[in-house]
Amino acid sequence: MFETLSDRLTSVFSSLRSKGRLSDADIDATCREIRIALLEADVALPVVRAFVARVKERARGAEVSQALNPAQQVVKIVHDELIEVLGGETRRLRFAKTPPTVIMLAGLQGSGKTTLAGKLARWLRTQGHAPLLVACDLQRPNAVQQLSVLAERAEVAVFAPEPGNGVGDPVDVARRSIEYARQKNHDMVIIDTAGRLGIDQEMMKQAADIRDAVQPDEILFVVDAMIGQDAVTTAQAFMEGVGFDAVVLTKLDGDARGGAALSVRHVTGRPIMFASTGEKLEDFDLFHPDRMASRILDMGDILTLIEQAQRTFDEQEAAKMAGKLVSGEEFTLDDFLEQMMMVRRLGPIKNLLGMMPGMGQMRDQLNKIDDRDLDRIAAIIRSMTPAERRDPKIINGSRRERIARGSGVTVTEVNNLVVRFFEAQKMMKRMASGLGFPGMPGGRKAKAQKKAKKGRRVSGDPRKAALGKAGARPPQDAPQLPPGLGGLGGLGGGKLPPGLNLPPGFDPSKLKFPGKK
Repeated sequence: MFETLSDRLTSVFSSLRSKGRLSDADIDATCREIRIALLEADVALPVVRAFVARVKERARGAEVSQALNPAQQVVKIVHDELIEVLGGETRRLRFAKTPPTVIMLAGLQGSGKTTLAGKLARWLRTQGHAPLLVACDLQRPNAVQQLSVLAERAEVAVFAPEPGNGVGDPVDVARRSIEYARQKNHDMVIIDTAGRLGIDQEMMKQAADIRDAVQPDEILFVVDAMIGQDAVTTAQAFMEGVGFDAVVLTKLDGDARGGAALSVRHVTGRPIMFASTGEKLEDFDLFHPDRMASRILDMGDILTLIEQAQRTFDEQEAAKMAGKLVSGEEFTLDDFLEQMMMVRRLGPIKNLLGMMPGMGQMRDQLNKIDDRDLDRIAAIIRSMTPAERRDPKIINGSRRERIARGSGVTVTEVNNLVVRFFEAQKMMKRMASGLGFPGMPGGRKAKAQKKAKKGRRVSGDPRKAALGKAGARPPQDAPQLPPGLGGLGGLGGGKLPPGLNLPPGFDPSKLKFPGKK
């Protein structure tokens, strides 16, 4: 969504990094480029003017002129102002003192209200709540059926007493749903209202009547992030006709320029609460202004990546894999497949890598990443027998042909997977042994301690073994052997062992060797 804006701002700041001091001309040129970048991203003109004015004012202040690195200080100023434009702090739901908490969704038709209702219900369920979806969109064809299907997928309850398709009173349905939620012990009620293709008085009146009937604790305005300037116009009309407490942005994964996200909050004064980034029910979360600002400036979003991993990974599976690694057990293809599927559940690989700092400069390479490659690898491994997964060394030519036919790939792809797996297996063994990883079990320090516990090794040389077993040293008055004599040099500190018969008159200390004086 923000790729174009991110690229433009990154290029603007890269030209500043070579400057030790920033003149007024440099600041003016930078602010002019920022202004162009925001306008190209379809940000509303009043927002652009206010944003650039604040950046210019702060850039000419003492915080930049006295900074050790003025360019980084300007980046920080832009980052802070972006956070402010996007809402400042993360806005969270307000809950009713007495359940149920009522949330009403409003917006134009096609903005994704019904799908978002299912996403919000699932998200609340994962937070430990018992949500109830209410079908009050009785005009759009099959809207009630769509909400019922989404409720089933999200594993939540739905209240849909009317068939819809133009039949039923949405205000009455909304009123009855509150009592139904109390009877069934639902602590959250999500009301999906009807939308229109454009703003009209009938739509506004119906939304206002539902609001008056149920007195919602939160009214969320759902806006399509891809409609650009129209999002601001629509938001203003809803603000005057119905009123709302927060904004929900949908389709943030689209390829539009994303100016709506930077404009709606500033124009309406209402914060962005949630963001929807895909078609799956899982593609939904709280909107964090600071993290979004970091993404726009190509600083990454590590916190979201960590939270996503914590939600996705099974703690028992992770602990089991870590225990296997530490214990030094054999890393098999089954383990390889299990780890790959854990990463796959996190979402598209491109999105995961895009959360890393500096990845905006590698966008062309990221766009070439195809998640179907992981699916092909999974198909290859699943086409193997259990014995082949445990010990890939038994996979010969005929087995590779069979695996290739079973997974719909070429023999070369099977070969490449096996080779890559052996490399991963070696790396896992290195990690398990602690080579190059201080403090890990089985490391060099542990090996030295283990060796010390065993005691001294007994040599294969019978003369050395005899000394080692006896644990004795030759007497101090024994004749000295020069180093290197017949392989005995240095034995016992260069002294002859007892019982060694030498010819009469032979004095080893008087022997001379080449290179010795």
